[in-house]
Amino acid sequence: MTDLQAIILAIVQGITELFPISSLAHAVLLPALLGWKVDESADSFLPFLVVMHLGTAIALLAYFWRSWFDFAAAILFRRGPRAEGERRIFWRVVVATIPAVIVGFFLEKELKRAFGAPVLAAGFLIANGVMLFAAERLKGRQDRALTRLRWVDALAIGLWQCLALIPGFSRSGATMAGGYLAGLNHEDAARFSFLTATPVILGAAVLEAPKLLKHHDKFSGVAILAGAVAGVVAFISVALLMRWFRQTEVKGFDPFALYCAIAGAGSLAWLLLR
Repeated sequence: MTDLQAIILAIVQGITELFPISSLAHAVLLPALLGWKVDESADSFLPFLVVMHLGTAIALLAYFWRSWFDFAAAILFRRGPRAEGERRIFWRVVVATIPAVIVGFFLEKELKRAFGAPVLAAGFLIANGVMLFAAERLKGRQDRALTRLRWVDALAIGLWQCLALIPGFSRSGATMAGGYLAGLNHEDAARFSFLTATPVILGAAVLEAPKLLKHHDKFSGVAILAGAVAGVVAFISVALLMRWFRQTEVKGFDPFALYCAIAGAGSLAWLLLR
């Protein structure tokens, strides 16, 4: 790919990894729609991809650093009701990451091979919009504080997260929808989603580190630039999303559901009719 294409993909990554609109679908659809000749099997593509994910993970750590600090303090030395609540949230985050780790380890390659086609990604992007639209209307009236999230709810959110292995379904969208259906408000569902995303994204990048070292000679300056761009855009994205959900409790998922439906349908029509 060209340097300009790499920067554009980094910007798209920084936005779509955290917005509930599927980064994997956009990574599949964008080159196909624009006619880019991106060779994802090239040795230089792996460092590019890993560094972009590292940038996103660092952005999440930077934004939620106080939450992670509070988790560590509550586990190591703090006591009292507040520390107990922080420990509860931390262990729920741990539980919610387990299904994605297990399913991703055993099935990620098979799922990507089966569903990586642009037409299918567009179709599942529409399904992602339907999921967000339905979650907005299926939630009960009772709100549950994040510190009162049950173990079974955390496990269910983790299972929702596994949908992101299918191009078109958003990881953040699935976990936000799962948290919302579990009784959390939009802001807490988003916070829990991003806290869960941090170890998942960072862990995936770490797992690819041996391959990254193997292809260190293919590591280019544009990969570093793309990682920095993805990180900055991701930080801005999470700040905007948290502000949106903090201020918009009623039907907060609807704009993203509408975007997924329009983008998915438009992409599907373009791919099938061109």
